[in-house]
Amino acid sequence: MADRLTQLQDTVNQQAEHFCNAIGVIQQTSYPSKFINFDRTGSQTPNPNQSQEDYAQLFAQLIARCAKDIDTLIESLPNEDSSIELQNSSLKRLEFENQETALELEEVVQKGELLLEKIQSALENIAQAQLDMQITLKPNFQ
Repeated sequence: MADRLTQLQDTVNQQAEHFCNAIGVIQQTSYPSKFINFDRTGSQTPNPNQSQEDYAQLFAQLIARCAKDIDTLIESLPNEDSSIELQNSSLKRLEFENQETALELEEVVQKGELLLEKIQSALENIAQAQLDMQITLKPNFQ
């Protein structure tokens, strides 16, 4: 997962795309203006496939949602007011939690290794018992 600044940059880029697309749709669906002493050739009416109200609603929703995401990401950034002492105490707390978790992990690994040894021993006993049974059954079949 990307860090918050990268997420913020991606969201701002997405917002810029929404604005560009909205302007493009406006250009496609709007009627041209007439200028004095300027002859324009070509089509004078746009060919809207979808009503402008639908596009306006769609882009309004996209832009509003993206703006809300940008606000949320900005609010989640670290505050300038956090002091070095606060950051250091937070780092010490995280380091302590990390050490505790490492000890718990070591205990779980040791228990797992003991269990593995017991399982391997049981498998050896089963294999030996099967071999012993084959040896005792062999003379009876011959």
